[in-house]
Amino acid sequence: MKKNTKLLLLALSIFLLLTGCNNGDNPSTTSAAEESISEETTTEETEARLEDDFYEAVNAQWLAGTELPATDIMVGAFTQISDAIEEQLMSDFESMKKGDTEVNNAQLDEFLKYYAMTEDYETRNAQGNEPLVPYLEQIDNLSSMEDLDTVLGDWMTQGMASPFSMSVMADMGNASVNALYASAPTLYLPDVSYYENATGTQLLEYFSQSVQECLVLSGYTKEEASSITAQAIEFDALLVPYIKSAEEASEYTLMYNPITMSEFAAYCSSLDLNNLVSKLVGTLPEQIIVTDPAFFEVMDELVNEENFEIMKSWLTVNTLYSLSSYLSEDYRNAMSSYSMILTGQMEMEEPQVVAYYLASTFYSEVVGNYYGETYFGQEAKEDVTNMVNNMIDVYIDRLNNNDWLGSETINAAITKLENISIQIGYPEELNPIYSQLIVKGTDDGGTVLSNAMAFSKILLADNFAKYGTEVDRSAWSLSADTVNAMYSPLTNAIMFPAAILQEPFYSLEQTPSENYGGIGAVIAHEITHAFDNNGAQFDECGNLKNWWTKEDYAAFEERTTAMVELFDGLEHAGGSVNGQLTVSENIADAGGISCALEITKSLPDANLEEFFTNWATIWRMKATSQIEQLLLTLDVHAPNKLRANVQLQNLEEFYSTFDIKEEDGMYLPEDKRVNIW
Repeated sequence: MKKNTKLLLLALSIFLLLTGCNNGDNPSTTSAAEESISEETTTEETEARLEDDFYEAVNAQWLAGTELPATDIMVGAFTQISDAIEEQLMSDFESMKKGDTEVNNAQLDEFLKYYAMTEDYETRNAQGNEPLVPYLEQIDNLSSMEDLDTVLGDWMTQGMASPFSMSVMADMGNASVNALYASAPTLYLPDVSYYENATGTQLLEYFSQSVQECLVLSGYTKEEASSITAQAIEFDALLVPYIKSAEEASEYTLMYNPITMSEFAAYCSSLDLNNLVSKLVGTLPEQIIVTDPAFFEVMDELVNEENFEIMKSWLTVNTLYSLSSYLSEDYRNAMSSYSMILTGQMEMEEPQVVAYYLASTFYSEVVGNYYGETYFGQEAKEDVTNMVNNMIDVYIDRLNNNDWLGSETINAAITKLENISIQIGYPEELNPIYSQLIVKGTDDGGTVLSNAMAFSKILLADNFAKYGTEVDRSAWSLSADTVNAMYSPLTNAIMFPAAILQEPFYSLEQTPSENYGGIGAVIAHEITHAFDNNGAQFDECGNLKNWWTKEDYAAFEERTTAMVELFDGLEHAGGSVNGQLTVSENIADAGGISCALEITKSLPDANLEEFFTNWATIWRMKATSQIEQLLLTLDVHAPNKLRANVQLQNLEEFYSTFDIKEEDGMYLPEDKRVNIW
């Protein structure tokens, strides 16, 4: 899952853009990773009884025979599918680039042109820092907040670093219309909690070394690099008290803080926010939705003339980090040293693979649709569509027979289910924005970076142009080659890209019981997100609206609290699970396997052993201890092993199928078991 790994790292550590964390070949960075904060995990294989540890027993052979590649931070069912897709697509595209395979798709042809540029390391290395210089010079030329105010609008339309971010998406209060959102910047360390311990201090030292090396590559002296880095870290430290933790960010409703335009404009006396917003969306909105009020309420104390110099250095470092992956191998090697320490990656990714993902990032739907059209069959789409519809019917039936909800809430929940939009495989039509992503070749003065900036400007303009328009509820958020699935509360839609619809999740060659233990449980998981602690706040149209009676929501909160307590404090990878951080995904897992189990039991050839075994199979994973520790802090999902085992402990059918006794490790007392949906 190299692509998914990179996307995961982006979510965990935003300042590492695209492939900056998995690139190149540098013995010195490998050594740094070996000496990092904690050693790479090693799994001692033991013969586990399924009655004591179902996950270990089911996956014993795989765990014993699978090694974690030195270039990866994790390997498992998701990653192995993704790796196979990566290999297939790179082979296909290589054939196209050589002219052995005809290309009859203009957008795919542009992707191939850009791909050829990203993998031309000879040219990229010869260019050195030249493509980056104009962007750093824009920051170097700033001498005051007035200067920043003059250029900030243009910077935001290009995707340059800025003191805060703005974007357009569906209005949580009126999900049919797109609204303007303002968000706080991200921190250099993965989470605010890292700033409170020795680990964070050490990580900042590694981060500083990496940044300084890149600044020297960019033409700064060692003294200048040291000063810029220190000032950037100083400004980063000022932000920490006002940035949400991962736990706080996991609560969607806390994002919705609509204020008037005049209130927003008053947040910063050093910037003309009226002019900025007007430049971005062409008008002054009546309201702006602030996702991080704690930051914006003190923005005037942070973004001002007094802090200008350290903020200027912060902008330089952020720009360097966001753009360096488009430059030479020297930059990629320097940037990788910090991220490898953070994640425990032992060796950097092959340059050819890095080039592929760098190019496909901007053409994700183009690449995804090629994959879907080439490798995803209509028979599988129809079969999975039937599974989804069956699962919704089961949910409706379970709601009608629910014993802890009143009829008013049940009817509202069924209405929400009946309005869920289902997206399977890949979009029927390519987003027209891709016709604008035209590559400027090297012979015409184009570089990998200049094209990336041009693409960013087009995509940002497209996003800002959506302000005030009707939300496109048919738009896809995942490309078809992504091994994942999702539920969107703002559109009440579930999405299953073609890539995940294969073994061990799904196959026409697997038994129905196995498929329901795999993709069936995943389908029901995504449906359950409509009724987790976040999804339950949104109605059938995606509006943030209370559709519960007071008594029913109190009963739901009681069950939600029980799920928090079930996982909270469970030990894993030298740390413990945060039950509140992971509660939404744990609710979805519980509902997913419970509803998939109900359908499986109704099959004429039902085999619950196959069902439960494939459930444990899809969560198999090996990972570095560093990434597992990072995930404990940041990921809203519980660790894979616990997802596999703990949810089974809630199901009576699991106990009877495998004859689990009170003295067995998989036994959970009945009063501790949690069942919500």
